[in-house]
Amino acid sequence: MIINILRRGGLGCAALSLVALVSSPAFAYTGEKLAGEAKVTIAQARAIALKAHPGKITDEELERESGGTGLRYSFDIKSGGIVQEVGVDAKTGQLLENAKEGPHPD
Repeated sequence: MIINILRRGGLGCAALSLVALVSSPAFAYTGEKLAGEAKVTIAQARAIALKAHPGKITDEELERESGGTGLRYSFDIKSGGIVQEVGVDAKTGQLLENAKEGPHPD
């Protein structure tokens, strides 16, 4: 039956594509196109950030920003109703920031 749906295309094919996308274990993060320049993986950076401030990561990105080598992972980590911004240098793994997020998050 699935093969017949695929042969016909349309809704069945779209539904299977959606299931594959939703069930995929890894989703892109903002700035992923810069990952080739990083020496530290996003998984390693997450571990560094969570060690500095345990909680739940609610947002993550890889960006060019002053400080360190100029390429950093930024994580918003929620713990106890407070959101902390934690920055990790993407080339060295050095902790660059660990501060309560201000009223105007970027």
